Amino acid sequence: MAEKITAGKAALNVIESWGVKQIYGIPAGSLNGMMDAMYTAQDTIDFIQVRHEEVGSLAAAMQPKFSGNIGVVLGSGGPGATHLMNGLYDAREDGVPVLAIIGTRPLHEINLDGFQELNQNPIYADVSDYNVRVAYPEQLPKIIDRAMREAIGKGGVATVEVPVDFHWAEIDDDAWYSSANGYRKPLAPRLNDKDIEEATKLLNEAKRPVIYAGIGTRGHGKDVVDLADKLKAPVVVTGKNYDTFDFEYAGFMGSAGRVGWKPGNEILEEADTILFAGSDSPFVESGGLFEGKKFIQIDIDPARIGKRRPVDAAILGDAGEAIREITEKVDDKPESAWYRASLKNGKNWREYMTALETKTEGDLQAYQIFNAINKHADEDATYSVDVGNVTQNSVRHLHLTPKNLWRTSPKFATMGSGLPGSIAAKLEFSDRQSWDLSGDGGFGMVMQDIVTMVQYNLSSIHIVFSNMIYGFIKREQEISNKNPFFGVDFKSPVDFAKIAEAQGAVGYTITSIHEIDEVFEKAIADEKAGKVVVIDAKITNEQPIPVEYLVLDSKEHSEEDIKKYKDRFEAWNLKPFREFLEEEGLEPNVKHSRLSD
Repeated sequence: MAEKITAGKAALNVIESWGVKQIYGIPAGSLNGMMDAMYTAQDTIDFIQVRHEEVGSLAAAMQPKFSGNIGVVLGSGGPGATHLMNGLYDAREDGVPVLAIIGTRPLHEINLDGFQELNQNPIYADVSDYNVRVAYPEQLPKIIDRAMREAIGKGGVATVEVPVDFHWAEIDDDAWYSSANGYRKPLAPRLNDKDIEEATKLLNEAKRPVIYAGIGTRGHGKDVVDLADKLKAPVVVTGKNYDTFDFEYAGFMGSAGRVGWKPGNEILEEADTILFAGSDSPFVESGGLFEGKKFIQIDIDPARIGKRRPVDAAILGDAGEAIREITEKVDDKPESAWYRASLKNGKNWREYMTALETKTEGDLQAYQIFNAINKHADEDATYSVDVGNVTQNSVRHLHLTPKNLWRTSPKFATMGSGLPGSIAAKLEFSDRQSWDLSGDGGFGMVMQDIVTMVQYNLSSIHIVFSNMIYGFIKREQEISNKNPFFGVDFKSPVDFAKIAEAQGAVGYTITSIHEIDEVFEKAIADEKAGKVVVIDAKITNEQPIPVEYLVLDSKEHSEEDIKKYKDRFEAWNLKPFREFLEEEGLEPNVKHSRLSD
């Protein structure tokens, strides 16, 4: 006679076999069977008790962004499960694997309009690649195994609804298995030599080439730089790929659009040929930055080639492999006027950012806080960055290298993702310094889970950029609304340091530039001692310079308007790209006063 095992324990054994080390969630009546099984698995899988299910789902979504490992989260039947939606959609939009296990009433009570009973399967139909309710106990470990394969294989969400009593049911111990040992990552499509030749020909003919390095080039930063140096082409990145390159690389021009750099926008506008590698940026088709250029696209997914705009050459395959092939075949170009003008433009922008960061007098701004992070953070620190002005400032003022990990919610752009991401990062990389960078708007949504980090001894540093306003939305209203700002400012100040202390963390408040170094030195010492630290930085509420709306060029704007713009954004030494082009004997192709958002 076969040995017996509970279906819940068999399911956990399957989950563990796929490399899962922690499961996020909150216990509930519809999850009691699962919790009973988890009690027996404490030595191999940690249950991370969060204080809000949304934090659990966001942490589960951020986990594969940091490490590649699938995230797993629990949601109780009804309200606990619906709280998961934000994190699940974040995972879907970023194409990362998450398993959501949803509780429900015992089988004999289903469809009786019971307490907290919902028809849950349709709720998750849109967000999930795989979405089922387990039909009988013996099926539970098999369904969980398939859910893991589906989520990992498709890079998306698998949702499994389980009646609470199924976890307790005994099944034959030989009636289940895991397919984890047989899973293989799909091989990249084989590169087509003709496609490589066509791309190489266009790049050889280009007078103003640019490499647009998307997330598909992650791990291949050196290959991109090698090609850029050979082509004499500046490098622009998609907004979530900053940590692939060294901030100090002179040919690095940041990203384009609103959450980007001035040179990133201008250089794309002036380019004649763009090598678009491993990106699905939605802003390519919603703005005009890529119009009127030769467009070469590399992607591993055939459905994405031509998705955002027509292509002049297409390469199906791994971006890193394709770039190495192109580098072997492309001409080694001499330094050009285009490249020199681009480098000058990049240098001018960097000088502007440095001037803001290194101010020693005046009101406290976000820029000086970022300067302190650059000075004091470990060289391999991880950064979980919330959504809003803090995202924009981080890509401009964090001096990242490929040793770092920088993650956010880039496409779904959900506020409140910074702190949950820090939980995930610290659990995945316990020996690395974990930073959470959030605005007061985003932090206010999830601040109760500082206690989660305290409870599990997840040493970390949380910077709250407190400016008493939804700053990113304020800027949008400034552009679009006919009436004065509405609904964006906060009326009552919050002492986030005291809130941190009330949860067992260490809290500091910074109100002036002169306090920064002393506070950061203490905070770093506390973090090294294993503590959770919250720094409430009371910054001004001015907007970062809008690089999508430049008022710098005297050929396009009045001197009065330029002065107002430069005074507002402290951009007295910032020059339009036109001047650098003309210095090198080139004519600008477009105006740069208003670029795509």
